Amino acid sequence: MALPALFDRLRLPVIGSPLFIISCPELVIAQCKAGIVGSFPALNARPQSQLDEWLHQITEELAAWDRDHPDSPAAPYAVNQIVHRSNPRLEEDVATCAKWKVPIVITSLGARPELNDAVHGWGGITLHDVIDDRFAHKAVEKGADGLILVAAGAGGHAGRLSPFALVQEVRAWFDGPIALSGAIATGGAILAAQAMGADLAYIGSPFIATEEANAVQAYKQAIVDGRAEDIVYSNLFTGVHGNYLRTSIVNAGLDPDHLPESDPSAMNFGGAKAWKDIWGSGQGIGAVHAIEPAAARIDRLRAEYAAARARLAL
Repeated sequence: MALPALFDRLRLPVIGSPLFIISCPELVIAQCKAGIVGSFPALNARPQSQLDEWLHQITEELAAWDRDHPDSPAAPYAVNQIVHRSNPRLEEDVATCAKWKVPIVITSLGARPELNDAVHGWGGITLHDVIDDRFAHKAVEKGADGLILVAAGAGGHAGRLSPFALVQEVRAWFDGPIALSGAIATGGAILAAQAMGADLAYIGSPFIATEEANAVQAYKQAIVDGRAEDIVYSNLFTGVHGNYLRTSIVNAGLDPDHLPESDPSAMNFGGAKAWKDIWGSGQGIGAVHAIEPAAARIDRLRAEYAAARARLAL
């Protein structure tokens, strides 16, 4: 199945994943101008009224870019909605997205037919993130247009399954859009994701170490300095298993090798300590060697992707 027409504007088959606190209009705009989907969680805009301001800024700046660069129009942007019952802003945030006709809505931690219907009503599409085949079936049954497969090694809330197994199982029955997440940090890895059966790569952690990211300098430098062995998988901080930088756990006075288990029924996605003091990251950060503008990082990914294709004579 061909990707929806709005993806025709991509100059690289990548979605910049929504990073809690870190993704902001400046990062999203830079990503879209450079030819990949930029995204941010609706909950990053605080208070809720700021979401309207952010969407106005993104819409206006990308429209101006398109007028000035008709040969390289900006890629579409996406807003991530946490569908879990712990999110009291969901209805209000969806209404704001409807006002601006957000082209792509990424849904997480729950799938609701009425949300998918709302997005379709204003002409947008929905992508739902899942960690296994069972949740993928549920998402599609409830009306999601595409899936984001969150495999082992992804930053933030990550699954346990190998990307090979996860894509294989889902692609056996689903012919819609698939984005793959899990330690993708090079152009070669983007091509590998496509070779496995995904349409798009879903990349987050490398964009933490960019000039536009809303992260403290120490966090950005930790991404540059870190390697796969520095990532710890735990559900302590939000109730859902995720990957975090070992150094931030140590700095918080915890033993990263002996973290207690959390009660999944007590999910917490707004706790300041969980997200400001404990830093999420995926296992692919060994490919990140400097803090630089998002456009420079995307240019490098594009060059690596082209080189990988050339090596395979594709």
